[in-house]
Amino acid sequence: MAKRNIRTISIHCAKCQTLLYKYHKGGSGGLVKCLVERIVEDRTAGDLKCPACEQEFARLQMIGNRPAHKIIQGKVYTKGMRRK
Repeated sequence: MAKRNIRTISIHCAKCQTLLYKYHKGGSGGLVKCLVERIVEDRTAGDLKCPACEQEFARLQMIGNRPAHKIIQGKVYTKGMRRK
């Protein structure tokens, strides 16, 4: 199996700029979901809400029999993503 292009990005709340996750992102597309097994550092209480402003930023969903956090568009921004 070929090694994929995986890098660590930080995911922040769009409302208050609080760091939510550090995440191992694979592929070149935008951030749509975060697989729970790839979250390196979780600074939330696990309730998918920002710890500072209480805004919900994702919903729990099963994707391919694995738990994932489906990101709500516009609620987060990322640092460490490649630009085209």
